[in-house]
This record gives sequence, structure tokens and C-alpha cells, in this order.
Amino acid sequence: YADFQETHKVEDPDFYVHVAEKLYKNEERPATIMDKLGNAHYSRAVDTAREYYNSSDADRFYATIWGGEDIHIGLYQSESDSIVEASRRTVKKMAGYVDQLDAASRVLDIGSGYGGSARFLVKQYGCQVGCLNLSEVQNQRNRELNRKAGISLSINVVDGSFEEIPMPDHSVDVVWSQDAILHSGNRGKVFQEVHRVLAKGGQFIFTDPMKSETCPPDVLQPILDRIHLDSLGSIEYYRKLAAEVGFREIRVDDLSSNLVVHYGRVLQELLAQRHTLIRVCTEEYLGNMKTGLQHWVDAGKAGHLSWGILQFQKNTD
Repeated sequence: YADFQETHKVEDPDFYVHVAEKLYKNEERPATIMDKLGNAHYSRAVDTAREYYNSSDADRFYATIWGGEDIHIGLYQSESDSIVEASRRTVKKMAGYVDQLDAASRVLDIGSGYGGSARFLVKQYGCQVGCLNLSEVQNQRNRELNRKAGISLSINVVDGSFEEIPMPDHSVDVVWSQDAILHSGNRGKVFQEVHRVLAKGGQFIFTDPMKSETCPPDVLQPILDRIHLDSLGSIEYYRKLAAEVGFREIRVDDLSSNLVVHYGRVLQELLAQRHTLIRVCTEEYLGNMKTGLQHWVDAGKAGHLSWGILQFQKNTD
């Protein structure tokens, strides 16, 4: 997590800079920190996800279909909603759930993708946001978009895994995540790390594709094989992890119907834009993606999957 390329002025140090205890700029990377945070600290699942999202096929596909801002499930109000519109609606709904979100808020987005949520939070609320993400390819696009938007000083983009967050204890007010925790091979460790870095009273809000509580064993194997995972979480599983580390539940907003709609829309866009995608993605990748998306749609329609917004709070004492 040591790619501190976007920093604040010395007289107004960003709180993320204190992790490294000095300012880094331009394209310099401190070898000692990068060595410490290298692949050896990634779980197998996280490292697999990193390889996938660093691939040119994945980067070009997601940037084309989602528009280069978001890479997460959207909230759909009508059949005419675009993926871009629906995805942004998710961000707005989550932000509206966070208490006292303002310019003084220190937000950490784990699994931040292209940083669309971070840019929204900075522009809408004036927050200071840290983006922690495993894909260096996505992170570079994130930095470029931040520079174009003129908000680089408000967003720090850091390479790394949420299973080992390089932040001091009690250093952030909000930890935010969208459809990323499923890629962890140690989700309990993620919850421990989130709880550790949150200040007292801090909030953890996230979305994640999950299995339903009634999902039969083994029916999700085609999905798990496709994304190289052993399991998916569930609402009750995440409630259990949250309670074990000391979180108080604020809300669980079950929005599972949007999962089927979203993956169906992505599949439709793949087919509609195939003539464009084939110029930037391999035939094999698009074929596998089509098959994988259909698995998500079928499992969702069968009631085997769930998705929603989960929000927890660290105790104030």
C-alpha cells in the first residue's frame, strides 16, 4: 500500500501520509515499504483477483461497460436505467446512510476500483478519501481521473490488500467498500482490520455479492470456479463476523433483486457492444465473461444469491 503519489502540502498533511511518515511524490516508490507490502502478504484469493483485474482484458471490459468510473452493482428503478446511472445511485444511497459525512470526515475505500465513489464523496461532501486497491492498473486509471478532476490532493490511491491495512489504529471515520470483500480468502481478517483502523464510533458500510441463507450446497460452484473462490459470504455470516470483532449493527438493507437485473444488464451490454469489445478484449475473455454472467443471472433468479448494503458501527467506549 505504499504508492503515495498524491499527497497534501507539508503545511497541511493528509492523514494518510503519516502512515509513511514522509511525503512521496511523482513516480517514486519507497522500496522498503513496497517490499513489506508485496505479494507475500496477499492471500491466494486476493492475489488471484489482483492478477485478473490487472489484465488488459478486464480493465478494458469494465471501463467500456461501466464507463470508467464504477465497477459495482447498481440500483435500478426502471428498465431504461443505464449501468452508469444505476451504479451511481448505489453510491448516493450509501453516502446518504453515513451519519455526519462532511469535509472533516476521513474515509477509507477498500477495494476502490477506479475510484468513482471516492470522487463522488470528495465533490459532494469535501471528504478526505484514501483508496486502497489491489490492482495497480485500476489504481493508475484512478489517479489519472483524479488529476483530470482537479481533486488529487483530496484522494490518496494506494496499492495493496484490505487483509493487511497499512493504517494506524483509530485513524479513519468511515470504511467504505463496494462488491470487493468477496475476493478475500480471509474475510474475518478484513473485518478485524477495518475495526482496528476505525476511530471510536466510526462506521463500516459495504455491499457485497453473497449467497442466500437458503442456498443449497454446491449449487454456486460454477460461479466460485469462475472467480477462483472457495465460498461466498452471506448476510448472517457478515453479521456474525461484525459481532465477533465488536461492531454494532446499524442496518442491513437487502436489495437482492438488483443483482439479477445488474448482471443481466451487463450481459446485454456485452452482446450489444461485442463489435466494440472484440477490438480491445480477446475472444476467450468475452466468451468466459458471457458464461460467467449467465451463471450469476441464473443463480440470482433461483434465489441462491443476495446483495445489499450492510452498515455497522464501532463502539464509542
